[in-house]
Amino acid sequence: MKTTAIEKAIINETTINSPLNLVWLAWTISDRVSEWFAPEAKVEAKEGGAYELYFIPGNSTGMNTKGCKITKLITENELEFTWKGPDQFEDLMNNEDELTTVHVSFQAIHENSSKVIVEHRGFKNHEDWIEAINWHQMAWSGVLDSLKSALEKGEGNLCCQP
Repeated sequence: MKTTAIEKAIINETTINSPLNLVWLAWTISDRVSEWFAPEAKVEAKEGGAYELYFIPGNSTGMNTKGCKITKLITENELEFTWKGPDQFEDLMNNEDELTTVHVSFQAIHENSSKVIVEHRGFKNHEDWIEAINWHQMAWSGVLDSLKSALEKGEGNLCCQP
């Protein structure tokens, strides 16, 4: 896995021993997203659809991405959505008209191997943002580790076609 922070962006990538179509479904079906990313998810896999993650199940007032939307979707190729940071960065980065953006690229390497690249953009180049950038860099690394682990186990919903 490679992680870098470049000009107000965080870029993480990983290679997963899983077919591209299953990696794609892990990001775009609510019950699959909730198996590796956040315990509760509302994903409407279409441009303008919801990409909402609830890190504390049943809590719609804190630690979530409520109101975030998919801004780009190209099946098995690209997924982009708006993002809200955790509660400790709420005043800094959760203003509805200035949300950051997460762009996920998907590439088949072999029949049973895929690359996922997460680019989180929109961080301000200001000292107030340093902690948020560092936190997200660590968090995205953990998210991709969780995805890789969940898919490579080949268990539950993540193993198969819907």
